[in-house]
Amino acid sequence: MLALVDVVLREAGLTRAAVRSLATLDARAAEPGVAGAAGELGVPVRGFPAGELAAVSVPHPSALPLDATGTPSVAEAAALLTAGAGIDRAEGAAESAGSDGSAGFDGSAGAPRAVLLVPKRKTRRVTCALATCVPVCPHERAAGVRLLHQPHGYIAGEPGSPPTIPTPHTTAAMDTHTHSDAHDLRHHGDAEVRDEKLIDLAVNVRTNTPPDWLRKRIADSLTGLAAYPDGRAARAAVAVRHDLPPGRVLLTAGAAEAFVLLARALPARRPVVVHPQFTEPEAALRDAGHEVGRVLLREEDGFRLDPAAVPEDADLVVIGNPTNPTSVLHPAASIAALARPGRTLVVDEAFMDAVPGERESLAGRTDVPGLVVLRSLTKTWGLAGLRIGYVLAAPETIALLERAQPLWPVSTPALVAAEACMSRSALAEAEHAAHRIGVERAHLLAGLAEFDEVRTVAGAEGPFVLLRIDGADAIRDRLRLLGFAARRGDTFPGLDRNWLRLAVRDRATTNRFLQALDQALLLGG
Repeated sequence: MLALVDVVLREAGLTRAAVRSLATLDARAAEPGVAGAAGELGVPVRGFPAGELAAVSVPHPSALPLDATGTPSVAEAAALLTAGAGIDRAEGAAESAGSDGSAGFDGSAGAPRAVLLVPKRKTRRVTCALATCVPVCPHERAAGVRLLHQPHGYIAGEPGSPPTIPTPHTTAAMDTHTHSDAHDLRHHGDAEVRDEKLIDLAVNVRTNTPPDWLRKRIADSLTGLAAYPDGRAARAAVAVRHDLPPGRVLLTAGAAEAFVLLARALPARRPVVVHPQFTEPEAALRDAGHEVGRVLLREEDGFRLDPAAVPEDADLVVIGNPTNPTSVLHPAASIAALARPGRTLVVDEAFMDAVPGERESLAGRTDVPGLVVLRSLTKTWGLAGLRIGYVLAAPETIALLERAQPLWPVSTPALVAAEACMSRSALAEAEHAAHRIGVERAHLLAGLAEFDEVRTVAGAEGPFVLLRIDGADAIRDRLRLLGFAARRGDTFPGLDRNWLRLAVRDRATTNRFLQALDQALLLGG
């Protein structure tokens, strides 16, 4: 039991010191496993009658405990009851489902609320769930309440449950929590390869880049460093490339700067980020003081967008296409369906030039209201250290973002690189690279399909693939010992420690990696 308790606590970003009590069915409260775990943790055990547990609405009901005890989930119901023990339900509070798909008790306005931090997680013999009691900010309606984090929780269990595959959320639902301790939004793939000589499958930058001709153009620009940067030529080149007027283009120091500008310059009241996806947009919004909602796409749906999952009152929506880390390419029509009057629709197309023909791109579209498209030259051209990207949007949005920029935000070498990468020959080279990536990705996926332990996200279209392995965090550590760096998945909202992202590499590198993966899996027993 303690092993599963530790897993649940890690998922919530907590330690054993945060546990206040264990809870279960009253008939099981004295069982050695429960009592022993409580003794090890130094907390009391609470037992609840089956009838009281059955009265609690739980988000993940199961037939097995329902048949055995009359309760669809002993773990979730007992955790919620214990966490909500201090709530005065006699004042007319009712059971309800939380906006993130977790059940809870709502008291009167401003009253505390019991919510699940971690839904039930199972091994062959034990099921655990983690709940906490949090205060709701006064004067906020229950449908969009802001929950104040409390660093402690209540764990409940139901022995004798069959194993299931853990997932952090089982519905593509709105999640209005700030989750400040749940995911490291500032962790990026480059952290996986710093200070160590590993074969890099963690960073999605194309290998053997920049090409020689681009290196020469950048080097030649150094003779002009005494002059202040002039972005007019690069801006015009981007505009021509997308058949837009220059007033619809803003050059930025990479897509990361664009996210910061959007967060600081746009007057969003209810921003929403569609996850799993690149975490920098949410981090920038939060740093700018926004409270960010999340729409979590589901593995069982292939992490594909359902436009109906995005709340109507969201006035800023951010989505990636193709999405990092899932590599899913959403139909342009599905994304365009998110547009609304008064809503800014931000589409991160940082990897679109790695898709042959850039199909499903919205860059160049002027008929979608509120559309903002972000592009990066980092990935295809190997310019992560130079920092160059751009924004495509309506002139009034571009003007708003430009006013938030410092003077001369993009260096002369970066501007020269941007102009060069818009040429016909460069676009043809990028298209050829996109086709080559598709071939190498198919080889990687075919190799991964040979492992029974590995499940990949179907329909990958980007220069990377997302895969699920039980205990992927341990597999990642073993791969490092074998000389390979893979991107951890648990820093992406909607994923947990069982996910890894792999960059697509050449066939020889992929074959060596597949051999290393085989060894890493064998080492794990």
